[in-house]
Amino acid sequence: MSGQSILVLATGGTIAGQAGSATRRDYRPGQIDIADFLAEFGALGVETELEGRQVANIDSANIGPAIWGELHAACVSAMVDPKCKGVIVTHGTDTAEETAFLLDQTLPTEKPVVLVGAMRPADAVGSDGLRNFANAVRVAASDESAGRGVLLVMGDNVLSARDARKARTGGTNAFRGYPRGPVALATPSTLDWLSPPWRPAEKARFPFPDAFPMVPILHAFAGMDEGSVTRAISGGARGIVLAGFGEGNAPDCVRDALSEAVRAGVPVVRATRVDEGLVDTEPDDVESGFIAARALGPARARILLQLLVASGVTERAEAQAAFDRR
Repeated sequence: MSGQSILVLATGGTIAGQAGSATRRDYRPGQIDIADFLAEFGALGVETELEGRQVANIDSANIGPAIWGELHAACVSAMVDPKCKGVIVTHGTDTAEETAFLLDQTLPTEKPVVLVGAMRPADAVGSDGLRNFANAVRVAASDESAGRGVLLVMGDNVLSARDARKARTGGTNAFRGYPRGPVALATPSTLDWLSPPWRPAEKARFPFPDAFPMVPILHAFAGMDEGSVTRAISGGARGIVLAGFGEGNAPDCVRDALSEAVRAGVPVVRATRVDEGLVDTEPDDVESGFIAARALGPARARILLQLLVASGVTERAEAQAAFDRR
């Protein structure tokens, strides 16, 4: 990797967090500057040239379009910089799946972009941040990491942004992938891919939006009525994601209201509140105009629907094709 470096875009999160005690449960995310973090990492003796840039230093619950725009612009510049081998984004775990998936859909695939975080702050017993980061460096530095879209590294697992989600509130094994599990296994010294690249030399699937359309997620619950739908529409929703029961289901009155929304020009995606599983197209979807989320959970389904609406894609068949592809 002579003459090339990896760009590290830091946004804060637990990987940059501190508790002030090795055993405290509570902590403050986004306390360590990227320069200090990279200095500590450099002491481990990993021979990779890294360039750090502080984009933000916050809890990832506060990350949204403004920071997404900065990250996207920096990644686009890195893609055309011959001195840049790849990009690592340090990120809090709470919204990592949204950021990873958004970048995955709006960037080309010729260079690796890797999100990495931690579940324990830097000063905790058994902190996982430096090891996760070392694994991410291994991935970002590998020629074989290109052509796979954006990747997320947690623990010794490498997940595709299309599959990755936070599935546990605690523990260092908090992330899972569905329908694929890990696409590679990484350590600071090894990287083993479990499949060939699935998106070689692919251009960005969507342009980065000038503005993100309002797309709420409606969480289904027993006794739910159509009021949630009508309030979303009256509030200016330009799309709706249903986090439904089972395979994307909802009470009849809610489905009727969602069908009315589709007829009024507001696209609706059926996802599930269940931890994992496919939401397939049902016979009624064609008549109702609903889009099946397939393997995407509600958070990633919302991002994809926002990109579709922002790109002027609201016709059901074309939108469904975007949810179907890998």
